[in-house]
Amino acid sequence: MEPGISPSLIEKIRSSVNPERLLKTAVALIEIPSPTLSAGAAADRLAGLLEQDEFQVDRPVAAWSDSPAVVTRLNSGRPGRTLQFDGHLDTVHLPFVPPRFEQGLLYGSGASDMKGGVAAVVEALRVLKETKALVGGTILLTAHDHHERPWGDGRQLRSLIDNGYKGDGVLLPEYLGDRLTLAGRGSATFEVTISRKESPVHEVLRADGLPDVLATGAKLVSLFQDWQQELGRNLDLYAGSDSVFIGQIKSGEIYNQSPQECCINGTRRWITPNIPLEVEREFRGKLNELSQLTRTHISTDFHVMAEAFSIDPNDPLVSALQSAHTASTGKPLPLGGKPFVDDGNVFSHQAKIPALTHGPKAMGAHTVNESVSLDELVRVAQVYALTAVAYCCQGQVKT
Repeated sequence: MEPGISPSLIEKIRSSVNPERLLKTAVALIEIPSPTLSAGAAADRLAGLLEQDEFQVDRPVAAWSDSPAVVTRLNSGRPGRTLQFDGHLDTVHLPFVPPRFEQGLLYGSGASDMKGGVAAVVEALRVLKETKALVGGTILLTAHDHHERPWGDGRQLRSLIDNGYKGDGVLLPEYLGDRLTLAGRGSATFEVTISRKESPVHEVLRADGLPDVLATGAKLVSLFQDWQQELGRNLDLYAGSDSVFIGQIKSGEIYNQSPQECCINGTRRWITPNIPLEVEREFRGKLNELSQLTRTHISTDFHVMAEAFSIDPNDPLVSALQSAHTASTGKPLPLGGKPFVDDGNVFSHQAKIPALTHGPKAMGAHTVNESVSLDELVRVAQVYALTAVAYCCQGQVKT
């Protein structure tokens, strides 16, 4: 652990995490349905829980009045860094599953993504307050709606950042607990529409030379397969590689009609920060070439979801999280990359602060079978509290 943090304080923080209280908090959040754009009741519940523990809560609208965000602080009253804990309260639009706890596992909508993680953050905040271990700096907790795509567009978090709700570094308790994430890819979704002006026609009545949108779609799939081989050679030690992926192809009304339109959906990911315009320009260039070759019209909706990022392995937040995990579990985290995009990408790009995604090793995200072990929630609460002491209290005495 960081110099100046005694083994007795480490044990005091670890033992102060209350599993029963943490579980009750998680259940209280999960039992409130909160699909993206409708997380207001869950935000009210979180605010109420914090107020019960005598935290002062702010409710900034932050560009989404239907679900005002939840903000609270724990200020030591002494100099030090500000560490932000940030979580989203919305869940994907799947049938609601109420919470239940069986054999050490908590089930329900948001148990994995990410109300379980938010509950662990709240418990870490309580522990820091009760133990008075935060002898320097400040903890800033933010929670919000508008996270899950395609229903939300991230506007609430971006507004919070624009209005100054940001720390010197941020931890995000997404369902990734097996590594310390030092890099992540940028990501865009695309919908390519291949069309021709001529009307749909029976296959046997096609005019000679009629542009074939399905054949062009097949060419695009083949083109992107070859492109993927090229992109895969652009590697990063932690983030992985560039990629292009097709997940959907839609065309035609019946089996023997030459269709007028073919739609192809997928993703384009990249490892190099600050190049989304270049990525989009290259993507559209390939489509233009195919359009000219096949005499079809090709349009695309190319939507950048998140920017690529990398974090200096020598950043104080990295060493604080690493030492906290070692103090809590007896072993360091392996260094790695983040396979998905999350709000950490936004913090890295917009707020220009180190953003580490590390939460419970949970299961079933984006399904109706979400679950997380109580042991994992306890571990995350311990690690977050210890990270805060190590990061915020630099230069202060920690006994």
